[in-house]
Amino acid sequence: MSKQLRMFLYGFVSFNILWLILAVCINSDALTSPIDVYKSIGNTVTTTMLTHIIASSFRILISLIISLIIAIPIGIIIADQPRINKIVSPLLYFSYPIPKLALLPIVMLLMGIGEAAKITMLVLILVFQIIVAVRDGIFNIPRENYNVLTSLGASKTQVLRWLTFPAILPEILTSMRIAIGTAVSVLFFTETFGTDYGLGFYIVDAWMRLAYTEMYSGILILSLLGFIFFFAIDLLSFKLCKWKE
Repeated sequence: MSKQLRMFLYGFVSFNILWLILAVCINSDALTSPIDVYKSIGNTVTTTMLTHIIASSFRILISLIISLIIAIPIGIIIADQPRINKIVSPLLYFSYPIPKLALLPIVMLLMGIGEAAKITMLVLILVFQIIVAVRDGIFNIPRENYNVLTSLGASKTQVLRWLTFPAILPEILTSMRIAIGTAVSVLFFTETFGTDYGLGFYIVDAWMRLAYTEMYSGILILSLLGFIFFFAIDLLSFKLCKWKE
């Protein structure tokens, strides 16, 4: 994990240097200096801001849990049943590239503008990637591995527990890591509708009030939230998939 932390630190320093250079060159209130933002961020993180952070974190966490509950069984069934795979794979192939944000008006019409619509949008982004990762991960397991276990008398449950799931776990975590950035972006957009809580709402509200320092503070915190989830998945991968490393 030290390598990942070094990469983060290098990226963080490089990003802030570039930000500072642009702020000095443009010299506009619309592009606040990172020095000013970091000076004020202590005042920004109040009880109200913590409420926004908790609301956004809750939506991401619930979406991840729901996506895993839905996607893992579906991916396993598709990989295990060739007939179902022939039916479902064309649907996945067609629907996977569709920009999920384009479905937001439909989701809002069907589910309203409350929490259900926001979580549904995040699930739509996460669930397809996890299904594909599970299916392809199972397809990549050598058949000989299954033959060894079944010849020793292992049941389907034991094969799933000791072979299939450990083999696909790295692919699941990788797909979650890839999808989390998109999910955070969509979260920002969905939180501008029908809610008074969430970092997306906070950022847009600060922008409308021309409170640029608060706006940039909100953007930084939202980015940090995405990084925390990204790093947490990396940490899980490091702890649970040491054999892969």
